[in-house]
Amino acid sequence: MPMQDHLPPLSRQFVSHFGEMGSRWGINRTVGQIYALIFISPRALNADEIAETLEFSRSNVSMGLKELQSWRLVRLKHLPGDRREYFEAPADVWEIFRVLAEERRRREIEPTLAMLRTALLETPASPADRHAQERMRQMHGLIDRLTTWFDDVQKLAPETAMQLMGMGAAVSKVLEFKDRVTGRSPAKPKEK
Repeated sequence: MPMQDHLPPLSRQFVSHFGEMGSRWGINRTVGQIYALIFISPRALNADEIAETLEFSRSNVSMGLKELQSWRLVRLKHLPGDRREYFEAPADVWEIFRVLAEERRRREIEPTLAMLRTALLETPASPADRHAQERMRQMHGLIDRLTTWFDDVQKLAPETAMQLMGMGAAVSKVLEFKDRVTGRSPAKPKEK
């Protein structure tokens, strides 16, 4: 039976979209579709159900589930009297975002910070090296500040973090007001 026979139209659209977006997020289409199916499912699913619904081979589903587990995006669950393994996504979307951000940080940002720290300890051998090192210092400062900010946001209750995100431009208006009151001129972004 084709996927369209296994899923209602809205679910099918969501699963297909996640598959297409997967490659842009650094995962393959199959993994994206498996995750989307698990995410929208009202109950935990086993690998055979996933394979049948998405019309994927059992081995592709197994590999996809291992990848999702390594990213901590699905949880393994056992049902009483059933030897099969079932998989579910965390119910809280804030938790999903946090886990995904932590994994991306661990896999992508921390190695970059480590490389930059090492490069900043080097003694520049030429003016070109000094220039490159200064640019790396700027990059390190920005990434370090962003990760510190993200750590602070992670400590907030989900409701507080959502309020903070909802404030958007209001925060910059408050900062501009503070600068007017204190007489400081805010740093303007450089124009190209």
